[in-house]
Amino acid sequence: MFLGEYEHQTDEKSRLRMPAKFKKELGKTYYVTKGTNGCLFVFSPANLEELLTDKLKEASLFDSAVQKPIRLFLSSAYEVEEDNQGRFLLPKVLREFASINKNVVFIGVGTHIEIWSEKSWKDYKTSEENFDKTLEGLKNYGI
Repeated sequence: MFLGEYEHQTDEKSRLRMPAKFKKELGKTYYVTKGTNGCLFVFSPANLEELLTDKLKEASLFDSAVQKPIRLFLSSAYEVEEDNQGRFLLPKVLREFASINKNVVFIGVGTHIEIWSEKSWKDYKTSEENFDKTLEGLKNYGI
């Protein structure tokens, strides 16, 4: 399970290092795709496979309302591999989508990791009026 918040910086070639706490579960190869609210999602091969086979297998190939988000999500997914020094390169299209220039924040959200530009993450966290009120939304999921 992925948990926590970690601040990092890209190097001069836009490479990043995955936080050590996440590397054990991810391995050296993983998938990065466009996410929600301007962040990027990172999936281990096993977690992406579970999402695709368990969750999306029921989606009809003939339901355009279902196929459009699947197409947009998966067409923006890239397999990335770490180099010998543990760095990986984010494709330019993903860096632009998430407004990533230098400072980034990795957050663990259970089944996957999110990568945010530092500014976007700070703006997102402070956009809610009250932390307790925000957490109340979890009751809708039996938590």
